[in-house]
Amino acid sequence: MARYESIFDSLGLRDWCDAEAEEAPMSMAQLLAQTQGDESLAEGERLPFPSLDILHEACARIGQTRDLTEGLENGFLSIRNGLKAVLDPITQPLSWMLDGALWVFEATPWFVMMPILILLAWAVSRSISVTGLVAAVLVFFGFIDHYNVAMQTLSIIFVCTTISMVLGVPIGILMAKNNRFQRIMIPLLDLLQTLPTFVYLIPLIFLFSVTESKLYGIAIIMYAIVPVVRLTDLGIRLVDQDVIEAADAFGMSNRQKLFGVEIPLALPNIMAGVNQTIMMSLAMVVIASLVSAPGLGVLVLRGIRNLELGVGIVAGLGIVLLAIILDRTSKAALARVNVSQNDQR
Repeated sequence: MARYESIFDSLGLRDWCDAEAEEAPMSMAQLLAQTQGDESLAEGERLPFPSLDILHEACARIGQTRDLTEGLENGFLSIRNGLKAVLDPITQPLSWMLDGALWVFEATPWFVMMPILILLAWAVSRSISVTGLVAAVLVFFGFIDHYNVAMQTLSIIFVCTTISMVLGVPIGILMAKNNRFQRIMIPLLDLLQTLPTFVYLIPLIFLFSVTESKLYGIAIIMYAIVPVVRLTDLGIRLVDQDVIEAADAFGMSNRQKLFGVEIPLALPNIMAGVNQTIMMSLAMVVIASLVSAPGLGVLVLRGIRNLELGVGIVAGLGIVLLAIILDRTSKAALARVNVSQNDQR
């Protein structure tokens, strides 16, 4: 680091750099080397990039990257208690809904729950093939003794998808109606959509107990709500302006236009968003098993931890089958909406 040291020397900052230099934490390079089980650090380039760690070696008064990460951690911990006091009562109903849905799906006998789910699939899809597929998958789960864990996963999907729709559709409508609100929300939605799934769990683990259902419920909703918000916004904005002008000519109020014209015409896009939300909820359920989410994800995690190949593969196949029946059912409902709108035209 002689070249960077010479820069500080030439600027007359050597005394400042050496004054009151505290013992530095482990650098990021040292941390990674220790994590990888290699205590010896390889020699760097002749002129490495002047990162914080490199400049710290030349001037001890300059902070390291670990100082930045430690500062973020301390900052979050300093507001954790206040944040928890605010969020706990707001999010507690989510725990009640998740626990209640889990109890209903587990306590209801299979000979009652299976017909209900099959009839629900028929009511939504009006398709014999889709309904038969749902029935076959449910029978398969029962046959391989995975019915209970499948119902646990289904209860989580039911609650999280419903809440995502209840919150996401109004947000999408507000975005379509207010350009400024849309500009504010788009970066936030981009962040939620691109953030790695494991990262959702990091702040939540510090805020809530691992035994609380809302911990994994919040993570699933944050991850899955994005499609329904985006596609609701898109659907409302794609409504033909000639139709809006015709509604204005009939003297319809904004409320009447929204519920009588815009939402019905945007329904195919909204349903497509619901379909994607269901799929993303199901994908996040497996990750959420790391923080006590019940269901098929627990068996996948067990297969990974204990190297039980069969357990992991069967549970993974069960998740795939759940995804298929949910996807086919929601797409059949979307097709019915499209046919209904075409008939009205």
